Amino acid sequence: MADLRLPGTLTPLFPGLTRHVEVEAANVLAAIDELEQRWPGLRDRLVAEGPSLRSHIHVYVDGERAGLDTPVAERSRLDVIAAISGG
Repeated sequence: MADLRLPGTLTPLFPGLTRHVEVEAANVLAAIDELEQRWPGLRDRLVAEGPSLRSHIHVYVDGERAGLDTPVAERSRLDVIAAISGG
């Protein structure tokens, strides 16, 4: 199973969601879809129509910037980063 790490800003919005979740998925989109099955509504926070990652969301697989179609290996680490803006 892959180790998926989420930003702390999401955990208060979904009861039972932790920052570290194990997923079994072939690519990044499948990993997000698995999260959606467990916590309905989470996909909408990460993925826009198209589908594409929302502009403020960045995903890394094993330290490399990834897109929704990026493959995920059994022991991959996925980091979901939410950009913070302000002034």
